[in-house]
Amino acid sequence: MAHHHLKSSPETCHWGYFDAKLKPALTIRSGDEVTVETVSGAPEVTPTDPRFEVPPELAEVHAKCDRTIPGHILTGPIAIEGAVPGDMLEVKILDIQLRQNWGYNVIRPLSGALPTDFHETRLLHIPLDRERMVGTMPWGVELPLKPFFGVMGVAPVPGWGRITSIVPRSMGGNLDNKELVPGASLFLPVFTEGALFSCGDGHAVQGDGEVCVTAIETALSGRFAFSLHKGAGLTYPRAETPTHYITMGMDPSLDQCAVIALRDMIVLLGEKRGLSREDAYTLCSLAADLRVTQAVNVWKGIHCMIAKSAVHGAAA
Repeated sequence: MAHHHLKSSPETCHWGYFDAKLKPALTIRSGDEVTVETVSGAPEVTPTDPRFEVPPELAEVHAKCDRTIPGHILTGPIAIEGAVPGDMLEVKILDIQLRQNWGYNVIRPLSGALPTDFHETRLLHIPLDRERMVGTMPWGVELPLKPFFGVMGVAPVPGWGRITSIVPRSMGGNLDNKELVPGASLFLPVFTEGALFSCGDGHAVQGDGEVCVTAIETALSGRFAFSLHKGAGLTYPRAETPTHYITMGMDPSLDQCAVIALRDMIVLLGEKRGLSREDAYTLCSLAADLRVTQAVNVWKGIHCMIAKSAVHGAAA
């Protein structure tokens, strides 16, 4: 196992998209660990207040990275030697750290879960205390921070071409799943040689739904361990925490999101416990939770969570 450090820079960042034609910023072997630095936000949301630390590379990324379509600033891609379509990439999240002492939140008209209720853009810069791990809201309340990456994904099917990072799909991307914190693993299908993993869209904290489109958006550093599972045949993202199995559904309809996530949980319970479809469906009704991951990314998200103890017994 080797450890690598991928810093954010104009040479290692791409702005707004996933694309199977991107050249790797780093190539690793299965089993390697990588510390990845990310930045967040366009020039119009960068604060001028000298109290706030701005990563020194951010202005250069703004100046030199093409912003061809709307989306996030992502670091990568990372190629994994030997990865080919049909494989599965396991991304174990080992650590996440804040890179700056502020984050931002934006309300934009005609977006979010209430697109016609707010008619003016509102930008907040929110101080983050990295020692106490709290963010202080303008009205004085301190919110505990729970950082995670809103965007983690591999390259899409090559025939899709360049796609926006805003819409989550089968290759992952803008999942906005707040369960993906240190200790969790994300499992992604591989669609192109090398897999080509990228991440960004750092969140200091977010509620399920992310209803106004933004969380506390910030710059993060993450340490990941990458493992390649040959010929696993996974076709859609899944995740696992120390206590839960997670399946996901993405679609313009939240109803359809729930259908996708639930159907995959039934398959997962068959794989993990050997349950029949009927028994798995019953167990989901008794012990699984359907949660709104996000309601704002064009394709919305539902994740289905079930405790491992409900699958394997209390000793699991």
